[in-house]
Amino acid sequence: METVLNIQGLTKHFGRIKAVENLTLQVKAGSVFGLLGPNGSGKTTTLGMLMGVVNKTAGSYEWFGQPPTDRLRKKIGAVLEHPIFYPYLTGLQNLELNARIKEAPESNIQKVLELVELKDRQNDKFRTYSLGMKQRLAIASALLNDPTVLILDEPTNGLDPMGIAEIRGLIKKIAADGRTIILASHLLDEVQKVCSHFAVLKRGVLMYSGPVDVVGEGEIKIEVESTDAGLREALSAYEGTVEVERAGSFFEVRLREGHDSAALNRYLFNKGITVNHLVTHKKTLEEQFLEILSDSSPK
Repeated sequence: METVLNIQGLTKHFGRIKAVENLTLQVKAGSVFGLLGPNGSGKTTTLGMLMGVVNKTAGSYEWFGQPPTDRLRKKIGAVLEHPIFYPYLTGLQNLELNARIKEAPESNIQKVLELVELKDRQNDKFRTYSLGMKQRLAIASALLNDPTVLILDEPTNGLDPMGIAEIRGLIKKIAADGRTIILASHLLDEVQKVCSHFAVLKRGVLMYSGPVDVVGEGEIKIEVESTDAGLREALSAYEGTVEVERAGSFFEVRLREGHDSAALNRYLFNKGITVNHLVTHKKTLEEQFLEILSDSSPK
């Protein structure tokens, strides 16, 4: 896959504060890449440098294999901070103004309004919009130039559950068109549900980068319950068992990589043990995220 963004040693210091330190990562075309980290981890500063609104201290980055230029930035749409529009203008008027500023074709306005599902409210003043509608209008504005890449900084921040679901659905719809999306968030659920890849920042340092679908690989935990008195002994003797613990009426078994519940069930059945409860629990993104943040060394 083509590399859309290549970052090498990107650094930003505000006096003695190291907001971003020696950041190196790549974003491939067509991916939905999540920048994940707690508040103050350097996500917004990183996006600011990539969009040229924050001056870097050191390092470099390339868009589409080339150093950043104003021409290349026209291929990138961004929603940074909170959306700012004229409250006394309608949604349509605000987009018309932004289209003129960006020198985008006015024919794109109705396309983006339809995409973000605001055609029915395009003639209402911006001040009457809900927070979710304002965020969708901001995304519509970012798409006016039909960009190849869309950058979103905390797109669901402050939204209610319905607004969050709407933005998530919109992100998936935009990604389905083949656009590359770079999404900064501190919400684990958001990243796990919409992103294909993610990176974890901690105090400006890259701690981890990889595909979302590898979350849960490795050791797994299985809940097992049976009326057979020899269950614990049999579980402990299984070749894939790392640890067995009692948890209420059932046992929790940690299995090493390469072993699963089906293999364990077959093993128990061959031992003459029938289970009445067998549930697999894979490591969640939250568990992996907390493990990464608690580890002092980048991976």
